[in-house]
Amino acid sequence: MIFAYNKENVGDTLMVIVKNDENKENRAERKGPVARIQTIDGTTVAWNFFNVSEYLPIHGNGQVELTEKDVEVLNNQLKLAGFEECLVADLSPKFVVGYVKTCVEHPDSDHLHITETEVDGGATLQIVCGAANIAAGQKVVVAKPGAMMPDGQMIWPGSLRGVESFGMICSAKELNLPDAPEKKGILVLEETAKIGEKFEVGQ
Repeated sequence: MIFAYNKENVGDTLMVIVKNDENKENRAERKGPVARIQTIDGTTVAWNFFNVSEYLPIHGNGQVELTEKDVEVLNNQLKLAGFEECLVADLSPKFVVGYVKTCVEHPDSDHLHITETEVDGGATLQIVCGAANIAAGQKVVVAKPGAMMPDGQMIWPGSLRGVESFGMICSAKELNLPDAPEKKGILVLEETAKIGEKFEVGQ
């Protein structure tokens, strides 16, 4: 689940993206200050909470972090508006230090690699990576499913040339870090970086 807020360009609206709509045709149903976005088959993919600062202070721009209490406030707004659904948020960090445990060549590509990368909580994600400098034994920055990149790209589980991928191993430029090199390649962290630790990205 992605919480996004951009007051300057969108207004005082909190956007909650709950699923990848895969560019399907959507429809919106608005009740008071809340709108539900659904695919034509009725799958809810997002919610818009208008004038959100009237009941929930939002800090930041782009992807924002909410607490369990904040999510309770949003669920109360859904109930007051007459919606029966509720939000069940994964509040774990979406950008973390990862450790590339294995790295093998993709069987159907001359540049992609398939990694098994440890993230927070001891979980291991299969991530397909196209960077030339990816290798086993590296500590890297992983954008997990549910992450929003600084440029607005959203990370969801997907498939690259027939191989499932559950996240993205990031470059410094993709993370919008200051003084990021123009040279292509993932950001390789120092050995002292702690696996699973939250990583702060640029805005």
